[in-house]
Order: sequence, then C-alpha cells, then structure tokens
Amino acid sequence: MPDPLHRPLVEVTALLSRGELSPVELMQTTLDRIEATQPQLNAFTTMRDGDDLLADARASAERIARGEARPLEGVPLGVKDLEDAEGLVTSKGSLPFKDNLATRDSIQVERLRAAGAIVVGKTNAPEFGYTAITKNLVFGSTHNPWNLERSPGGSSGGTSAAIAGGVIPIGTASDGGGSVRLPAAMTGCFGLKVSYGRIPHGPDKIWVTIDTAVHGPLTRTVEDAALHLDLVAGPHPLDPNSLPPAGLSYRDILRDLPPGLRIGFSPDLGYTPVQSDVAEVVGDAAAVFAELGHEVELVKGGPPAVGRDWGLVNSFEAAGMLAEYLPERESEFGRAFIWGVKQGWRMTPERWAEAGRRREELSRWCAETFERYDLLLTPTLPFDPPPAKGPFPKEIEGQTLPDAGVGAFTIPFNLSLHPAGTVRAGLSQAGLPVGLQIVAPRHRDDRVLQAAWAFEQVRPWADEWPEFLG
Repeated sequence: MPDPLHRPLVEVTALLSRGELSPVELMQTTLDRIEATQPQLNAFTTMRDGDDLLADARASAERIARGEARPLEGVPLGVKDLEDAEGLVTSKGSLPFKDNLATRDSIQVERLRAAGAIVVGKTNAPEFGYTAITKNLVFGSTHNPWNLERSPGGSSGGTSAAIAGGVIPIGTASDGGGSVRLPAAMTGCFGLKVSYGRIPHGPDKIWVTIDTAVHGPLTRTVEDAALHLDLVAGPHPLDPNSLPPAGLSYRDILRDLPPGLRIGFSPDLGYTPVQSDVAEVVGDAAAVFAELGHEVELVKGGPPAVGRDWGLVNSFEAAGMLAEYLPERESEFGRAFIWGVKQGWRMTPERWAEAGRRREELSRWCAETFERYDLLLTPTLPFDPPPAKGPFPKEIEGQTLPDAGVGAFTIPFNLSLHPAGTVRAGLSQAGLPVGLQIVAPRHRDDRVLQAAWAFEQVRPWADEWPEFLG
C-alpha cells in the first residue's frame, strides 16, 4: 500500500473504515514519521506518550470492528500550539507559558475528538501567532518540506509543515491575518479562512473583542477541508458570535458550482507589487476559470491598504492580554514580539476611529465588488516563502511592499469577514508552491470550497509532495 500519510484525509478515512488500514498501523507509522522528520521539520512541540496513543488506536480498531466507527475514527490529529488540547501544554510559543497545561479541549478539538480523531501532539507556532514565520524562543524554527532553508509560513506553520511533509493526516490551524492561507500557500496545501463565527472560538480566559481571527482547515485537498468543516462548524453557547448551522454538508455540495459565474481577478489589489514569476503563475491559474466557462474580468484599483491598522489593533488587544506580565517578565518574551505588543500602547481614541473609518471603506469596496462579481481571485502571497528564520522582504524587484506586506492579500478579508481559501496554483521559478486566493461573499464558505474543488479537478496537486528525507 502507498504511504497513507501522503494520501488525502478522505482516502485515509475510507481505508480505515473498510478495514484495509489498521488504526494501530497508522498510528505507528505516524509516530515513526514524526520521529524521523522532527530534526528536519521541527513541526511538533509536545507529544503524548506513544504507548497511550497506540492504546487509543487499538480502541479505535475495536470500534471499527464492531461497526461503530465515527467519521475520523483512529485518525492521528495535530493541534496547533495556540489551541488547547486537554493534558497537553499550550505554550503559545512563549517562555512564560511553557508550562501552561490545558485542562480541557478547545471547542474545535473537542468536536474532532468526538468524531474519532486521536490527538498525538501540538504543532509549532510563532509566539502568540504574531508573525507569518514559525519560530520562537521555546522550540526554535519550523522548516518547509519543499526547501528546508525556507519557512512553512505562520502562524500555522507547524501544521502546514506536517501536512505537506506527510507527517499527519489532519491538524488544526487558525487565521487572524492570513495564518491559515499563508502557510497553506507556502507549502502547497489547501487552506480555508472560514466566515467569522463558522467554527466556534474558545473557551478563552479573556473575551476577545477583535473579530478577525478564525479557526479553519489546512489540508491536502479541498474535500479534506470540507470534511473537517462538516465536523467542527456550528454554534456553541460559549461563543456568542458563532453562526447557526449552515443547513448543508460542505462535502456534499462540492460538485455544485453554478455555471457561468462572474469572477473578478485582481493581480495586486491596487497597492502591492508581486514577484514577477509568482504573478505569472497566479495569472495562469486564474485563467483556468475561464476555461471552465466562467467570465473572468480584470479588477482595477482596490481597497484601502489596511495592514498598519490591522497591526495596531491587534497589538492593542495583545497588550491588554499580556498586561499582567509586563514589565516584570518582559525579558522572557521574544524581542520582536514584545516590541510589537508595546506598539499597542500607542492606541488612542482618534487612532481607533481612523482605523474604523478605513475598515468601513474596505467594507464598502467589498460590497461593491461582490455586487459585480460572484468570486474574487488574487495571489495569496506576493513572493516566495521567506527564509526559515526570516526576514520578510521589504521590496520586490525594486518596488516597496506595503505595511504587513506578507499579508497584503489576506489581511483585508480578515477585516471584512469574507471567507477566503487558497489553492496551489503551481510552482515558482525556485520550485516553491504559489497560492491562488479565492474570496466569496460573506457566509458563502460553500462557494469558496466549490470553486476551489473545481480548480483542483483541472489542476490536481494531491499526488505531488516534496520528498525531503534521505
């Protein structure tokens, strides 16, 4: 049998349910793969005991034998180290939290466990998810399986490296400014930033007021993501912003993309340069939708640049969250991270209102765009994955990038609350994955998935993954 860890999640679950693959065999293969790849990828931070994991796998095998299998029965699951899994440390990549033992699961992890998944450990993330490069003082840098000198992105970089590297079949991820889409694009995976509230938050110690961050699938294929979303979406009493049930199965509707859609393509959102070979790959990928019979039109201009506002507002929230640790424990945090947090103290009522006015301008631009188009296409990332330890480029081919340039295409749709996904468009001249972002009207997560699935049928990527082990 081909290596199950390089196969899509939906194929793994089918093999398990038919008895063609044992959960014990899959778990042992996963443990062996984690051990073999950890020195190169550094995708994991904390692991459960191997004997306990194999015992859980045997219990799953017995459940399958009794005909009581759940959708993810026996599937090994990695949990991003910003999210709680009972009995494991949630360090958030931060020294002051290195012993922060979780006493319960997040809502998402709780639902994935209820579906039969077995939590194996935590995947690495930058400190508090603060950057799109996964490195921190606790666990070091995570590496991209396509090129070990490059980053797999962030903040869900441990998960993206593990998925693309054939280490685990499924992992959790989250996106506050691109933290699902950027690592998915850098590692050739599919990533979906769902509508705000689609997957419940929490439980949290502090009420988070900034409505930009969501949990979302980061997977090998679009159908894998649809399965993930089917299992975790839906309201929860601990999250008052959680959306009501969608009334559909995302997996069941994948093939139902309507014909003759109006699709806008913006190569730059009107304000950011893009690496020339990346732009060429993305433009070629956007043309696939014309080949499928849709009307694709070039969008000129774009929304206001909101990267600086997004950064300041998130710094303000982080400053409040970490106020009890400052200044006494300031030296324990990463220097770049704590510098960014302290920028939050610059927030004023006037600056808050200015950011709000720009966000309203962004919302109006989106409203006008989606009155005209059914979907919007953009690059996901304007350049190749950066070095594993950074830095990000400040310019591309002599042109200056805007503030928060790595998220130039992703941040706007966190602020506007639109669902957005990224598919592998192809490879750059450096042989690194390039992402095409697909954005849909608010709450139309189904439409993003349908369009991504249609693209995937023309440009399949599920059998093409890096072989980086000797």
